[in-house]
Amino acid sequence: MALDDNMLDMHKLELSAVLTKGEVAFVATCPELGVTSQGTTEKQALQNLKEAVELYLEDEDVQKLLKEGTLKKAKFCPLAITA
Repeated sequence: MALDDNMLDMHKLELSAVLTKGEVAFVATCPELGVTSQGTTEKQALQNLKEAVELYLEDEDVQKLLKEGTLKKAKFCPLAITA
């Protein structure tokens, strides 16, 4: 799904967040952008990720990529392995 001009509105841009618990903090990642942040609680990690993504999206090169429609929504699939 390519982004159109309406999706570039910060209030309408819908991205994914993956939240994991590390040894000392929660880690939140936006897979579409490759932006990661952390926090001592899930809520704080997600808030920090939101702030990091907002700062990332302010970059002129990122704005150009968004306007070109190169950002794709992440697809999550099950992964089965034998260990």
